[in-house]
Amino acid sequence: MSAPSARPAAFATRAGDAVCNAAAALTRLRGARLFHPAGRSFAGEVTIWGTPGPPTGVSFLDEPGRYPATIRLSKGSSTPGSWPDLLGLAVRVHTDGPRPVDLLVSSSGAPPVLRVMPLPRRRFAGTYSTIVPLRAGPRRLWLAALADPDSADLGRSLTEAAAATRTDEPRLVLATASAVGPWRPFGQVSIGTQLSARQDAALAFDPIDNLPAGLRAVGALAWLRAHSYRGSRRARGVEIQSGGSLGVTV
Repeated sequence: MSAPSARPAAFATRAGDAVCNAAAALTRLRGARLFHPAGRSFAGEVTIWGTPGPPTGVSFLDEPGRYPATIRLSKGSSTPGSWPDLLGLAVRVHTDGPRPVDLLVSSSGAPPVLRVMPLPRRRFAGTYSTIVPLRAGPRRLWLAALADPDSADLGRSLTEAAAATRTDEPRLVLATASAVGPWRPFGQVSIGTQLSARQDAALAFDPIDNLPAGLRAVGALAWLRAHSYRGSRRARGVEIQSGGSLGVTV
């Protein structure tokens, strides 16, 4: 007879597999990504200035650096044109480590009570938050991408966002905050040349396992996200990731 302590772990494994299988089935039914199927991908750059004030203890946030990046802007439910939607920003930072860093944020509000809530909107320039809390040692924090008032506007549709990158290099500001504190800018994302539709279709991100070293996602939503993303990647045939490669097929 199995030990009682093994039963919760076995149940969690079965539950995770069930979520993964359901996500894979829905992805096959949709014939596209399960989450944010409509999007545009771009080459770009991430510049880290370092966290102002007390350090977070996460070297990727605290230490200056400059990295090539692959960036995807997306709409959560593929509403037409400039209709409101849950907007998404995914940034793959190509570091020298064994894995890339994937930062995934969704349109939200800037104040503390709203930064944990996904909020539909029209404009691609605005506040995006990780929604899911992250833990750095004993502290919880959130990451965000904020509108840069000095940047070219990204418009109100994927078509307008892509057009903006053909005449300029739009930017968003990266920031971190505690549950109640103000946003502290630590870097920026610069959005460059648009990638092909084939390259966009091949991209897959991992918002749980590809976090910066020293950060981990916590809570039930993080658990659900980990298994559902795994199922979606498996159904799309992109289960294996490409580490720090500059290639976008993952």
